[in-house]
Amino acid sequence: MSEKEVDKPELPAQDAEATTGDNSAPDFVTPAPTVITRTENKPPVWMWIGLGVLTITALLVIFVLPTLVQEYELPLERRVATTQPAPAAPAPAAAAISPFEEAQRAIQRKEAQDVLAELLEHQAELERLEVGSWAADRYEAALEQASVGDEYYRTQDFQSATSAYAAVRDELLALLNSESDVLASILAEAQQALADEDSTRAEERFSLALVFDPDNEAAQIGLQRARTLDEVRALIARAEAEAEDGDLPAALASFREAESLDAYNELIPQRVAAINAQIRSNEFNRIMSSGYALLEQGQPQEAIAAFERAANMGVNEEQARAAIVQTETQVANAEIAIARQHITEAEATEQWQQAVTHYDTVLGIDANLTFAIQGRDYAAKRAQLDRLLVEAIDNPERFAEDAVYQQTVDVYFTGRAIENPGPRLQGQLDELQVLLENSQVPRTVTLVSDNLTEVTVLREAELGLFQQTTLSLKPGNYVAIGRRAGYREVREEFTVGFGQTPEQVVVRCVERVATSR
Repeated sequence: MSEKEVDKPELPAQDAEATTGDNSAPDFVTPAPTVITRTENKPPVWMWIGLGVLTITALLVIFVLPTLVQEYELPLERRVATTQPAPAAPAPAAAAISPFEEAQRAIQRKEAQDVLAELLEHQAELERLEVGSWAADRYEAALEQASVGDEYYRTQDFQSATSAYAAVRDELLALLNSESDVLASILAEAQQALADEDSTRAEERFSLALVFDPDNEAAQIGLQRARTLDEVRALIARAEAEAEDGDLPAALASFREAESLDAYNELIPQRVAAINAQIRSNEFNRIMSSGYALLEQGQPQEAIAAFERAANMGVNEEQARAAIVQTETQVANAEIAIARQHITEAEATEQWQQAVTHYDTVLGIDANLTFAIQGRDYAAKRAQLDRLLVEAIDNPERFAEDAVYQQTVDVYFTGRAIENPGPRLQGQLDELQVLLENSQVPRTVTLVSDNLTEVTVLREAELGLFQQTTLSLKPGNYVAIGRRAGYREVREEFTVGFGQTPEQVVVRCVERVATSR
C-alpha cells in the first residue's frame, strides 16, 4: 500500500452517504415487509415479533451504524476531521436491500474495521522498528495485500476485506514475532561490519539493533566501537609503523591510546603483549651481553649477578640459568685448578696440613671429585704422622715412660713403611731413630743430700737419708722429692740424657716451717 493511498483515501459511494448521516434522500428504499394473508382476521404473533426485530435493526442501521464507522476511513488510517468536508459524490442507484441485510453488512464492516485496527497497530510498531531496513520486501508485499483488502472494502465486500486484512495482520504480527531472530541477525551483520572495518555500516546496524532493544549491551558496546573505529585504525597503523622502525616505546604508547578508545578490540592486547615481550627480550639480550663481557674481563661473580637479573625477567630463563651454570662451572674449574696447584706444592714440600686445607676447598666446590676425596684422606694421614713425629722429636724425655716409648716406636715404623717418604719425613725418622735408641741407654746420675733429708726419686727409687749417692737412669724427665720434719718439702726436677744430664742433683730441706703456738 502506497503512502499516497494512505493520505487520500477513497470511500465507496454508499459508505460515503451512510457516514454523512443524511437520511432525507437515501439511494435505496427499505421495502415494506411482506404480509402473508391468512384465513383468520388476526396475524399470528411470530409475524409481529419478526416485524419488530426488523424495525429495530433498521433503526440501528440508520442512526447507530454511522457513528460506529465514522472513526475510520480507508485504506489504513484513522479518519481525520476537516474543516470543509468534501462533497459526497452522487451515489449510483442501488438495489433496495432489507434492514436485516443492512444490519449484517454493518456487522461485517465492523469486523473488517477491527481487524484493520489491529493491522494498523502492527504497522505502527514495525515502522518504529524501521522495518524497511530489515524486511522491506516482505513488508511491502504485506501492504500490497492490504490494498487488496481496501478494494474489497470499497465494494462493500467486507468479508473478503476482513480476510485480506487478517492475512496482512498475521503477516505483520509474524514480522513482529521474529524480532529476536531479526535482532540477532542485525547484531551479526553489525559485528561482521565491525570486523570488516566498515564503520559506517557497523554504526548503522548497531543503531538499528538499539531500536529493537535499547538496553542491549552488545549493541551499546558495538555502537561505541563503531564510532571510534576509524580513529582506532589510524592509531594501530601508526603503532605498527613505529614498531617497524624499532621505536617500541612509542608503538606501545600508540597501542595504549587505541586501547583506551576501544577496550574490546582483540588485536590490541595481543600486539601490546607482543611489544612488551619484545622490549623485555631486548633488555634480556642487553643484560646477557653485559654478563658475558664481565666474564671476559675476569669478573665472574659480577657476570653471574648479571645473568641472575636476566633470569628473573621471565624471558628465556633457561638460557640465563644455563649461562649461570656455565659461569659457575668455569669459576669452579678455575678455583679447583688453583687449589690443585696449591695441593701439588704442599705435597711436594710435605706440608700435609696445607694440602688438607686445599683439598677441603676443592670438595667445597664439588664434593664428588674422586681425586679430592682420596687425596684428602692420604694427606690427612700424612699430616697426622707429621704431627706425631714432630711431637716425639720435640719431647724425647717422655720416652722414659714405657707406654710413650712403645707408642713412639709404632709411629716410627709407620713412617718407615711409607714409600718415597720425602726428605722431611726421612729426616724426621732418622732423628727419631737416634732418640729412641738413646732413650734406652742408662745414664749415671749423682744425687747429693745432707743425710737429714729423706730423698725419693719418683717412679724409680726411695733413697732415704744419704750424703751422696748415684743412680743409673734411662734418658727422660725425673723428679726428686726431699722431706724433713719441721722443714718445707723440696722438689727437684731434672732431665737425663739428650745432652741435659746434670752433674749432680742436690736434694736438701733447709727451710724451716714456722710452728704455731
